[in-house]
Amino acid sequence: MDKRENAAAAERTVQAAGEKQVRFPMTREQAAQLRAGDVVKISGVIYVARDAAHKRMTEDLAAGKDLPFDPMDNAVYYMGPSPARPGQVIGSAGPTTAGRMDKYTPELIRRGLRAMIGKGRRTQAVKDAAREYGCVYLAAVGGAGALLASCIKASDVLAYPELGPEAVRKLTVEDMPAVVVLDAEGHDLYETEPARWREA
Repeated sequence: MDKRENAAAAERTVQAAGEKQVRFPMTREQAAQLRAGDVVKISGVIYVARDAAHKRMTEDLAAGKDLPFDPMDNAVYYMGPSPARPGQVIGSAGPTTAGRMDKYTPELIRRGLRAMIGKGRRTQAVKDAAREYGCVYLAAVGGAGALLASCIKASDVLAYPELGPEAVRKLTVEDMPAVVVLDAEGHDLYETEPARWREA
């Protein structure tokens, strides 16, 4: 299956499941309405940062500097885009493994981060912080970078341009598909679904 077929299959899966519309910034009360297993389409402004950017943000906080963006009620997408072709807003924009950010994430959650977007399991420390402060974790469709890129309407580098694709970016997105895998009550699909299928 080539990239276009993979993206089309992912889009059909989202459409078949039905979805909830979510928009960022998003309040804690709005995040609390999402449940593990919900299929969502994301619109609004979100921020991009991977491990190198998270390390720099942690260093900035330790030095008493401001973060490149205010985490309060916002979402961070774990992604490093490929270069944009002429006429494109951004290149392929698929999610990266969220676990790379786990040692940095609880502090951002304590500062009001409302959602994380990526792929893969999270540590207990991240899950505990998400439950305490009302944050959710959304899984983007792995292998569908072209589909996700088509949902990005604007992309601007905010900080650390020397990091190249790992710079902090501000994205404007429209109907970007994802699945709630960790809700604000602590329900985690990465734990419940394998167990359910083993029992089936």
